[in-house]
Amino acid sequence: MFILFLSMYIMSILGNSFLIFTVIVSPQLHTAMYYFLCNLSVIDLCFTSCTIPKFLIVIFSKIQKVSYTECMIQMYVGMLLVCTENFLLAVMAYDRYIAICHPLYYTTIMSWRVCRYCTAMILLVSFFLCTVPNILKPFVFCKGNRMDHFTCELLGILHLACGDIAAYKLQIFILTIFLFFSPFVFILVSYICIIISILKIKSAESRLRTFSTCASHLTVVFMYYGTCMSVYMFQGMRFSSKSKYVSLIYGAVTPVLNPMIYSLRNNKVKRAFSKILIKYSVSRPT
Repeated sequence: MFILFLSMYIMSILGNSFLIFTVIVSPQLHTAMYYFLCNLSVIDLCFTSCTIPKFLIVIFSKIQKVSYTECMIQMYVGMLLVCTENFLLAVMAYDRYIAICHPLYYTTIMSWRVCRYCTAMILLVSFFLCTVPNILKPFVFCKGNRMDHFTCELLGILHLACGDIAAYKLQIFILTIFLFFSPFVFILVSYICIIISILKIKSAESRLRTFSTCASHLTVVFMYYGTCMSVYMFQGMRFSSKSKYVSLIYGAVTPVLNPMIYSLRNNKVKRAFSKILIKYSVSRPT
């Protein structure tokens, strides 16, 4: 398990760092699409670095302990990053919808000013939703100190809390509908409109290329939202130890797949990286 998750963590770090570096140094990638892809890679990089290193230490040392402060920081940072990624994926789907269905208005609608406002709003709304409910009704722990989970995730910590846990579960269920289900439906509607627009393209090669990109994106979306909603919407009302295994999919697997799906299969990114290698390569005389 240590070798498996260490390999996945290294792949996540390298893949997301590759995308961030390529987008920053390549002027031809300074568009709204790659701006949001870069933000997604930053989120995945932070999320895996927030959870996986401690998990690896626990596996390697077999000292299954974490301080209260460290656990709370991991939980709140993880919640903030997950909420941010949910809304960011929805914005990315809208960006693709405008680019494919309304290409003439793309630069006007998805201007840099709009992109910055979207990023700021996503961060503010995510921070508000993650902190305010817990400030209004903070956790009080009194049911031992053994948590049946790999990381300090909300559902694992919740079952150590005292008081009216049913109220917490109902709150989580309602927030899950807003944070997971609503963006997921928005993404599906956006891609239905995109597919309808693609079907009107006369060139079979262009249709196939665009369909391939959409299918790859939707695969990651279904994997991410499907596992998150199954854990928080269904397991949230009745916690099961199996949910901790499901959480590994969106916590460790998806951050590895995201850079591969969104960038490594993208010809523009590969061409931009090739130019970077040629530019900074050192030629030696024979």
